[in-house]
Amino acid sequence: MPNGGFCRLPGGSVVVAIGLPSPAGDGATVRFLVHAANRARALTRLRNLGLRAVYLRGNTEPPTPDEITAVLHHPEGLLWRATAQELWHPIRSLPKAPAA
Repeated sequence: MPNGGFCRLPGGSVVVAIGLPSPAGDGATVRFLVHAANRARALTRLRNLGLRAVYLRGNTEPPTPDEITAVLHHPEGLLWRATAQELWHPIRSLPKAPAA
């Protein structure tokens, strides 16, 4: 089960933070941040990127204030990073799974 959570903003939108296995298949965990109108739309945005088994059950690791600020200031509202020490990356730079 993925670890993550959400935070409802004063305007009614939400920021969802969720840790998922890397799409590159290297065994790493990638933390995704998504800003959307509601939780269902945030998870749909991730599913549309090819991350099919994305579910958020519970609110064990909600986004931190720094993560909320990062995703709100990004034009796409969708970021990722593999480790806590690296900077946030736009979703278009996410490594793809190797072709079989």
